[in-house]
Amino acid sequence: MKTVLMVAEKPSLAQSIAKILSRGNMSSRKGLNGACSVHEYTGSFVGQSAHFKMTSVCGHVMTLDFIGKYNSWDKVDPAELFSKAPTEKKEANPKLTMVKFLQVEGRGCDCIVLWLDCDKEGENICFEVLDAVLPVMNKPRGTERTIYRAKFSSITDTDICNAMNHLGEPNRNEALSVDARQELDLRIGCAFTRFQTKYFQGKYGNLDSSLISFGPCQTPTLGFCVERHDKIQSFKPETYWVLQAKVNPEKETSLTLDWDRVRVFDREIAQMFLNITKMAKEAKVESVSKKEKVKQRPLALNTVEMLRVASAALGMGPQHAMQIAERLYTQGYISYPRTETTHYPENFDLKGCLRQQANNPYWAETVKALLSEGINRPRKGHDAGDHPPITPMRAATEAELGGDGWRLYEYITRHFIATVSADCKYLQTTISFSIGPERFTCIGKVVTSPGFTEVMPWHSIPLEESLPHCEKGDLFPIGEIKLLEKQTSPPDYLTEAELITLMEKHGIGTDASIPVHINNICQRNYVTVESGRRLKPTNLGIVLVHGYYKIDAELVLPTIRSAVEKQLNLIALGKANYHQVLEHTLDIFKRKFHYFVDSIAGMDELMEVSFSPLAATGKPLSRCGKCHRFMKYIQAKPSRLHCSHCDDTYSLPQNGTIKLYKELRCPLDDFELVLWSSGSRGKSYPLCPYCYNHPPFRDMKKGMGCNECTHPTCQHSLSMLGIGQCVECENGVLVLDSTSGPKWKMACNKCNVVVHFFENAHKVRVSPETCDLCDAALVDVDFNKAKSPLPGDETQHSGCVFCDPVFQDLVELKHAAMRHPMHRGGQGKRQGRGRGKGRRPGGRLNPKKPKDKMAALAAYFV
Repeated sequence: MKTVLMVAEKPSLAQSIAKILSRGNMSSRKGLNGACSVHEYTGSFVGQSAHFKMTSVCGHVMTLDFIGKYNSWDKVDPAELFSKAPTEKKEANPKLTMVKFLQVEGRGCDCIVLWLDCDKEGENICFEVLDAVLPVMNKPRGTERTIYRAKFSSITDTDICNAMNHLGEPNRNEALSVDARQELDLRIGCAFTRFQTKYFQGKYGNLDSSLISFGPCQTPTLGFCVERHDKIQSFKPETYWVLQAKVNPEKETSLTLDWDRVRVFDREIAQMFLNITKMAKEAKVESVSKKEKVKQRPLALNTVEMLRVASAALGMGPQHAMQIAERLYTQGYISYPRTETTHYPENFDLKGCLRQQANNPYWAETVKALLSEGINRPRKGHDAGDHPPITPMRAATEAELGGDGWRLYEYITRHFIATVSADCKYLQTTISFSIGPERFTCIGKVVTSPGFTEVMPWHSIPLEESLPHCEKGDLFPIGEIKLLEKQTSPPDYLTEAELITLMEKHGIGTDASIPVHINNICQRNYVTVESGRRLKPTNLGIVLVHGYYKIDAELVLPTIRSAVEKQLNLIALGKANYHQVLEHTLDIFKRKFHYFVDSIAGMDELMEVSFSPLAATGKPLSRCGKCHRFMKYIQAKPSRLHCSHCDDTYSLPQNGTIKLYKELRCPLDDFELVLWSSGSRGKSYPLCPYCYNHPPFRDMKKGMGCNECTHPTCQHSLSMLGIGQCVECENGVLVLDSTSGPKWKMACNKCNVVVHFFENAHKVRVSPETCDLCDAALVDVDFNKAKSPLPGDETQHSGCVFCDPVFQDLVELKHAAMRHPMHRGGQGKRQGRGRGKGRRPGGRLNPKKPKDKMAALAAYFV
């Protein structure tokens, strides 16, 4: 019997697809990485009985990055990143050990069916999965086919079974276009970002952004927002005058007429028109026309339109709306939410989708009427050849989806019902009047058939006062004629919906990446989201865009990125060579980068006007070890210390508080130590600003505090305060936080594990002796006599935190509350010191391995 491995993009999708294909008759188990499950069942495959194993990945398996040494900002010239720096594929999330998991499940399988999402990113993940699995699968016999690709647009029984019966092959060209985009964005983005971040953060103290990033899509997106800001700033209001007339068809009623000239900008001429019209006593009807007009039903819904409406009408940011749409899709409520298509294929079961909605109290009547009278074929839209438009696939209630999920689902459903409804028809009556030589008009609309506006009431024709019945030549008495003085007003800041429209129009980003780019410019503090979801550029965003315009406008204009997107699409269609496109684009941006670096003074002049130099920012905090003068602590992101006398800047750990540490000094360089803390429920450790930026020992890396320092005698170092190997991560060491008393704790110097112990102890010290059982350092604890938990009123005890029965009830494991998951910048995994193993230079070289002590401890703590 053949074994078939099937892989979906998310665990929830794998479960739904397996349930449909096995008709609910499957067994499930957790995979070795804990995040993915494996669902097994028996069925037939290509006419033979087969054993199926359905599992998933969690998004991308691999990510592109530079090889190790090119990730150092200090040692690498950013210009090298364009061509010299080699890249490598790394695991996107090393903790998930996804490659190992796929290989374990794929070993011994005969065939693989790829159920990844059917878009370019999905095709790319297909090949990441194949790279992991093919080496361990059984070798095919002869020309036997072993790789299959399932194409589907929704998680419904019909669609999934149909996909299983019509398996295709993965598309290498689409996967290559994603590889090209990843490499371009990495090389171009990193080179510009590293250069301008280092240049400006070394000069200015109040930029309030930890990264001054550049992105080939992100920067033109910001450009649109700043362009609108500039229009607002340069706008000069002009005064104009409007002639307004009112006539009285009957005694009690009055009708306001619009002037055919609309407005004039000269006061005297406006006054002249007013004087001429005031001489007339009556308004004469010159013509009456009636026309039946049609308001077209909407085109079928694609991603960009959904994001626009979500932002403008539902008040949801694009990133948030996309996350909700993906959740609705994985739960089977809607079809695939990433699509550029607004045209339904001929064989699409519109009636079937409509029947699902026949019992919802909000639109049941409309749906039942459509089903009995016959539906209208949706308007012919654009067919991008990807997925059908976004469609509700099954009925739902507000209680099921809750909050934003229901609001988005309701809109998608109403939009779908509207696409198969009739157009809205109304009668427009236009009456033209003359008052003296001047012409005025009055328009009225009456709905004859509401059509789709029944289900989308916000599109309905507004109710207006009905116009009087009249004919050509009729005269009406004039109620009043007056001159209104008004002013032209500036445009408002761009809304997210308007920005999405501009990005789509100029080809910036894809339907999948547009929300990410908008989110990025918000997170980088380049724009702020004001009321009505309007995007207002910050000082930093404005200065950056003006600087790009000054140096090289193409860096911020949408034209060059739009051309690159077209090239990437040609790769996807197999009409362009991947390597040539990559080489050509990188060559252009490399030249632009060199010109940008040579001309950076132009942007610097603009920065000088808006931001303060480092020396003028911050408050004095700790003394410099070189000149012994006070260094200033700059709180604005990224927080750092600056010595204006030596003109040196020292980076610090982010997302926490920094204060002086008892005026103690580092024994190596005489710098005053500072204490970083993530809050009372988190962890804290001292650090030397100089050592943090310039590691003093070979086994240390940049960004290590005293809790990772291997100095053999310093009282704050790992050698003196390290207790034992972390109970959760491989490389971490639990280090005593000597500032934490009386609520004593030790914290891992790699992960966020915190162990609380010996509350109310008077003193806790790390002993030079180690435990015989587990090689952890022993701890000497002094309790106050009144609060001692020790037996027999003792106040002192020395023992192992992990093994000593006296200490067992006094130890409690927690996870530190971090302000942000990335509480410390940029370190990867480092080979650390295990429990006892090299914990201090005098420690044993080959400690005894505890008898599965870690598992027992973790179970005990949790």
